[in-house]
Amino acid sequence: MTTQRSAATAAVINLLPGVLVMAAAVAISLFVASLQGFIGALVVALALGLLVRNTGLFHPRIRPGIQRATKRFLRLGVVVLGLQLSLPEILSLGYPVLALIIVSVFISFLFTRYVGERLGLSRAASTLMAAGFSICGASAIAGMQSIVNADDDEVASAIAMVTLYGSAVIVGLPLIGNLLGLSPETFGIWSGLAVHEVAQVVATASTAGAVALAVATVVKLGRVVLLAPVAAFVSVGIRRTEGAQPSATGRVAPIVPLFVVGFLALVLLRSTGVVPEPVLDAASLTATLLLAAAMFGLGTGIDIPHLARTGGKNLVLGGISTVFLGGITLAGAVLVTA
Repeated sequence: MTTQRSAATAAVINLLPGVLVMAAAVAISLFVASLQGFIGALVVALALGLLVRNTGLFHPRIRPGIQRATKRFLRLGVVVLGLQLSLPEILSLGYPVLALIIVSVFISFLFTRYVGERLGLSRAASTLMAAGFSICGASAIAGMQSIVNADDDEVASAIAMVTLYGSAVIVGLPLIGNLLGLSPETFGIWSGLAVHEVAQVVATASTAGAVALAVATVVKLGRVVLLAPVAAFVSVGIRRTEGAQPSATGRVAPIVPLFVVGFLALVLLRSTGVVPEPVLDAASLTATLLLAAAMFGLGTGIDIPHLARTGGKNLVLGGISTVFLGGITLAGAVLVTA
């Protein structure tokens, strides 16, 4: 018993420095994000991880804790994210808008992945880009990583593109909306469908007023819910082409990863209306903390010189995907509100 306790204590001591560094990085990320609404905490955390890795600060003493915690925090963060989504709120949009959400997500996902592969990107990299641009930005990219077995550089490049083009549409969509004379409802639907990150959606839609912002936020959450079926779709596709691959423990992974099942379970729990508002607020903060920690961990695994050499194709794909998604969703938003 004493030997087991000693081993457990040694393991904790070994992991603690890395976890403490992650905690500090998350605190800094939240502070920086609170100073402006342009860049979210997850992207700031990723940038801090990149800084640590590429400036010689990634000391061997902190590596075990960061590497051990990253995947666990990522999956827990995606699970807790489910408490932010309520099916009744999403269903209140009406069937035409719901159909538009589903169609635009799947068409843009398939289109982006197809174009990515034609440009010479790997299936994993193309899938990450497709998930980020069609579903919910960095969260979708991180959640899809383990399903497609993507490396950290592919994750970083996809998140960088979502940040770059998502920031561009914050400026572009209001200009186009004003030029076309879109109503607040139409602009809200378009913003919720065409902008990548939740924070970017809020920044974009708020330029057209409270009605546009309310509609855009719910439409965006409708896209987030589709993370689970898209993940299942990708997993089934991998099994058909590559077969069921056993994990390091010899077990065959489930079609839908358990953390995605947990995400769906919490979506259903939130939808019952029994979860108190203070718990929902705490869950929202917890999801941000966990995902920011995971992003920092992912950033520490990224080699910027290598990323710079391989990022050109992602840049092209991000531009094509943004224009395609913006075009089809504008047409759809005008159609359902005509």
